[in-house]
Amino acid sequence: MTSVAATRRRLALTRFWAGFRTHRAGVAGLVVLVAAVVLALVAPLFIDEGVTSVVDAPGEEFDGPSLSFPFGTDESGRNLLLMIWWGSRTSLLIGFLAALLSIVIGMVVGIAAGHFRGWLGGALMRVTDWFLVLPSLVTALVLAAILGGTTFTIIMAIGVTTWPSTARLIRAQTLAVEARPYIERSKALGAGHWHITTRHVLPNVAPLLLASTTLEVASAIVTESTLAFLGASANKTSWGTMLRGSYDFGAATEGAWWYIIIPGLAILVVVMAFTLVGRALEAVLNPRLRRAA
Repeated sequence: MTSVAATRRRLALTRFWAGFRTHRAGVAGLVVLVAAVVLALVAPLFIDEGVTSVVDAPGEEFDGPSLSFPFGTDESGRNLLLMIWWGSRTSLLIGFLAALLSIVIGMVVGIAAGHFRGWLGGALMRVTDWFLVLPSLVTALVLAAILGGTTFTIIMAIGVTTWPSTARLIRAQTLAVEARPYIERSKALGAGHWHITTRHVLPNVAPLLLASTTLEVASAIVTESTLAFLGASANKTSWGTMLRGSYDFGAATEGAWWYIIIPGLAILVVVMAFTLVGRALEAVLNPRLRRAA
């Protein structure tokens, strides 16, 4: 029985990859993401937090791109290439964990609201609607300011303000799954709430969650960069805090275009890669989109 299940999983993965690799944009985005994550993981093996120190900066203020400093330097003479490399760890960490928190909250609320049709489901959807009408960026900014600008609080602020759209999406999918005949047969055979939600509903909404996660990571990275630019930073080097530094120290008026463009390009490339992968996953895993294609 185990070998049969393993064979089915291998066949499913083979079909998934065969469908995914037909989306060239998604494959290109996946290559960029893998490279970005690998570089962020291996960064401590080659550099350390000393690259962010303003005391031992190796260059002069606003040195332009050169052989010694390919991406130029910042207002303190720090190597911008190494700053971008080190900052990727914070930006990607906050992006992944904030998206994970958002997806988990949205998944639990969405499945519960779709499965329990009575007062509980109605109450959960009213809470979701209330969060949905709140401006998520402003709410995250207020929470970050109240709780403090640590990495943990930035993750919490983003995660607890971006889950409602996922909850509504998962609720709709849960309602569609529970309308199928085999759910009625399971209930007739005595299946409880836990069995139905974990054995039937969750596996059916998991592909949608996977596609949604990649898009949520992209959104979380942009939100973190925006919060950092607005001053609610995690007090660590990230791409957003670098953009804030370029604004605070007048990089535009000093002609230090590299200090503005390069961190912005890093955000743009990674967010675009996540978006391309998310769209490709959605196209492969969503049967309606497959039929339309």
